[in-house]
Amino acid sequence: MAYPFFSLSKTHRVAPIDFVAGNVTIRVEAVPDHGMATIWDADILIWAASQIVEARDAGLRTSRLMAATPYEILSYVGRGTSVRDYQRLKAALDRLQSTTVSTSIRQPAEGRRHRFSWINEWQERTDRNGRPEGIEMIVPDWFYQAVIDDALVLTIDRAYFDLTGGLDRWLYRLVRKHGGRQRDGWRFDFRHLHQKSGSLSPFKRFAFELRDIIRRQPLPGYRLSLETEIGGRTLLAFEPTPTCGKPVDRLVLSGTRTIVLSGTGGSCYQEPKQGVTRGNQTRNRALNLESNQESNLKERGRDVENLIRDAARSLSIAAKKSVSARPSAPRPAPDLPETPASDPEIPRLPLDPPGGR
Repeated sequence: MAYPFFSLSKTHRVAPIDFVAGNVTIRVEAVPDHGMATIWDADILIWAASQIVEARDAGLRTSRLMAATPYEILSYVGRGTSVRDYQRLKAALDRLQSTTVSTSIRQPAEGRRHRFSWINEWQERTDRNGRPEGIEMIVPDWFYQAVIDDALVLTIDRAYFDLTGGLDRWLYRLVRKHGGRQRDGWRFDFRHLHQKSGSLSPFKRFAFELRDIIRRQPLPGYRLSLETEIGGRTLLAFEPTPTCGKPVDRLVLSGTRTIVLSGTGGSCYQEPKQGVTRGNQTRNRALNLESNQESNLKERGRDVENLIRDAARSLSIAAKKSVSARPSAPRPAPDLPETPASDPEIPRLPLDPPGGR
């Protein structure tokens, strides 16, 4: 899972992969007609490994010869089941059969290599009427023995099949292999990862794609981060994340203002931060009479002065009308108490007491 056995690109690749690290050597070669097997083609091998392990655990006899329908394989790896998907499955089988691997991994003698193809041979099965019944394939002994050995088999998350990027898939396989029970995670040098991936991209492009993966965090079960040493070396760090969806006894955020018991594990998603304001304010706020008393008192004083001035002007006009209507009577002053307070034509000051006194 941690070595460059497959092409990370969906494009047609013929250039071989050569990897040497210590006593580990790997060379992967492809033929021009089909190209190198891709990491998406390796989903068929994951299906084959799962079938062998399931049969072994059930006490059934296992074999390198396997038979299945295209629907079983495609549905297991999360693909469609149309005619086009069936044609792609056969093209993937051709690439797995034509790609050859030469490696020193799991070889007892130093310098010895094992050479094999990912699928020794495969064929379509038909009934007597020529209708297709399924597919038969023979996996290599190198692969079969690795699956039978419990120590060489690791489970993967079903979300792995949803990863669309080749580097995303390879990186998940890498961290899954090295993660294990390491609670503190692992650290990888960028240049070492570039060499180990077998990618044809230049190092700058490869580093850019790694940083984008760190930004997106697509790997299920792991959290990636970027670390820089004092000497300037860039490292990719990862650590396992808590498993989501399993009921445990702990406090979790339920979306309310207080922490409540919900009976679930820690959420995989962070609650978004509250905005500065909620909704749009459509009404005017009340006067702020406490924040600036001096300004507010002056404004209230001007309002009272304007009110008194308007009232006096109205009173003077009303008094003139009253004198012209009664010429024989002595003309009273506008502000004398004899002025009838109940006369509807004569306005009162709003601050006068009831009854004109």
